[in-house]
Amino acid sequence: MSRTVAVIGGGYGGASVAKALQSEADVVLIDPRDAFVNAAASLRALTRPDWAANMFFPYATLLTEGGRVVRDRAVSVDPRGVTLASGDRVDADHIVLATGSSYAYPAKPGSDTVDEALDDLRRTHKELREAGRVLILGAGPVGLELAGEIKEVWPDKHVTVADPAAELLPGFRPEVVGDLRAQLDARGIELRLGTALETPPTGPGRAGSFTVATAGGDEITADIWFRAFGVRTNSDYLADGALTPLTPEGLVPVTEFLNVRGHDHVYAVGDITDVAEAKMAGWAMRHAEVVVQNIKARLNGDRPTATYQPLPFPMMLLPLGTTGGVGQLPSPDGPLAASPAMVAEYKGTDLFTGRFVEQFGPTA
Repeated sequence: MSRTVAVIGGGYGGASVAKALQSEADVVLIDPRDAFVNAAASLRALTRPDWAANMFFPYATLLTEGGRVVRDRAVSVDPRGVTLASGDRVDADHIVLATGSSYAYPAKPGSDTVDEALDDLRRTHKELREAGRVLILGAGPVGLELAGEIKEVWPDKHVTVADPAAELLPGFRPEVVGDLRAQLDARGIELRLGTALETPPTGPGRAGSFTVATAGGDEITADIWFRAFGVRTNSDYLADGALTPLTPEGLVPVTEFLNVRGHDHVYAVGDITDVAEAKMAGWAMRHAEVVVQNIKARLNGDRPTATYQPLPFPMMLLPLGTTGGVGQLPSPDGPLAASPAMVAEYKGTDLFTGRFVEQFGPTA
């Protein structure tokens, strides 16, 4: 009996599924990259290039008990398998969609190879190092975390974070937002909410002094800028409708079992799903746990029973360098505000590097 599981995408959710099922089935992990990328570490990798290699983990060390990695890109999926950009095809009994999302560099690398990604980070680090004034467009977690990493390495740089939104971290507890504002002020990070800007004339991540006007008539001068907004779901390979219609936002509709609607042997995890929650690595790995349980049940001839329910409130760990930051965590009594020490312990100190060393093995 064939027991092939095709996992499309080797990010947080896909790598977890492939690792957990490698001894249960014939796992085929499909990804165009030559290594897993711990994107949570990418902003620190920009400011500390000597540390940057820690965010990459070779796929060769992931599937140590069986399975194989196919370095290719999916261009179509149907209920029976996956068609690849090379023209090859992977037929499968179970399919897991785990292609995640794209985000502006440097929050996520723009290259598929480790060497090219490291070259990009070194180049941008050099440009950033020479800049005295930094403008970050986007006051969400990515933009604020980038500001914190820059200030920890270069406390004398002037960092401005601008966003057209009038509210900081909407939906989070007031004490979390208040603590965040206090920590930003203590670090000298200028926060400009309700500030719409024209696009700077230089390319993002490229040094070059400029002045841009705000919609209110003010001006902001900086020497380099970064984009920290604009997430895009990686679902283009499903646009032909051979598997399922996408939502207007390009998301995959899933059931509580994380099945793609209409297909009991096809699953989706992570950012690509239409689950009503923030798109975060932690949720992708929780999705993976549910999918692994359900695929194992099917492989054993049992009825899948594992379900996924999102939390009724947002959760977040937002480091500001290695020792600061804010968070909101679940507790029996509802959302709990995390102290800077908790944020550092759970994420800020190593940005989950230790977790992936356990999963993949050491990077060197």
